[in-house]
Amino acid sequence: MSVFDWVQIILYVVILIALAKPLGSFMARVFNGERNFLSPVMAPVERFTYRLLGTRRTRDELEKYAVAVLLLALLVWLPCF
Repeated sequence: MSVFDWVQIILYVVILIALAKPLGSFMARVFNGERNFLSPVMAPVERFTYRLLGTRRTRDELEKYAVAVLLLALLVWLPCF
């Protein structure tokens, strides 16, 4: 490997480490439903989408969605065995 390859790998790792904390805290706020810097733009879009699809944003709905995704993944992978 050349010096340029090593510099590129080191730069990539440094950028990943630098972004880990801010991106992690942003994702935690999004998943907890807290306000973040994208809320003023994305909240109206999210509400419109929920209204258009007739969905309510509750914990029960999220659990049903998670179960549906897992069942679909199982059905997709089942023929592989």
